[in-house]
Amino acid sequence: MTTETRHAWRSLCVSASAPYKQSGRFAWHFARGKLRWDPVFGHLVAAGLIAPGARVLDIGCGQGLLASLVRAAGHAGRAGPWPSEWAAAPTGARVIGIELMARDVARARDALGDDAEFVCADMRSAAFPAADAVVILDVLHYVPIDAQDAILARVRAALGSGGRLVLRVGDAASRRRFTSSQWVDRLVTHVRGHSERPRHGRTLVEWQARLGELGFTVASRPMHAGTPFANILLVGTLA
Repeated sequence: MTTETRHAWRSLCVSASAPYKQSGRFAWHFARGKLRWDPVFGHLVAAGLIAPGARVLDIGCGQGLLASLVRAAGHAGRAGPWPSEWAAAPTGARVIGIELMARDVARARDALGDDAEFVCADMRSAAFPAADAVVILDVLHYVPIDAQDAILARVRAALGSGGRLVLRVGDAASRRRFTSSQWVDRLVTHVRGHSERPRHGRTLVEWQARLGELGFTVASRPMHAGTPFANILLVGTLA
């Protein structure tokens, strides 16, 4: 990462976490730490996985960090300059988030107001609107395999031609790293008051096979840099 991109990313993290000050100290500090240290957010922006003007569905959105980042990046892209190493800024992109935890939904709404839409619902039963991109980060392992398959099938139906699924999962084949991520997820969910626990994993090969069956062309990218976890980012594209 060049000096230009480091500076740009720090500025984006500050801008994207700032709205959470009005949602309380926990929300603000969580936003700052998660955006700065989780490599997936920087990759989403730099690789252009959220295209300009895209309709984005964020399943398991938490307190809306992706929506806040997309908004901040869109503003930065319009204001310029934008790092030359990055793909186009997601100007005009609009995010709808679905989240089970009412407390997180309240924080998201307090922080972002009308700049995004947040629905408090279970992803297993919530309606999925038509979308250009669907993002699911570290969520599917909370539900059984059959429920995962049903959700993915409905995601496929919500995406049109050329639609993109951005899915981060743990690779159960990397046993030690996968176990570490499971334990950390259990701790985080306990602190957040979540009754569900992560327990339903698959290997990378199994994830790729399932997405292939649904018609996605899949690229996989390690997404655990600087962590002891087995996180993999799967980017599925529909022809």
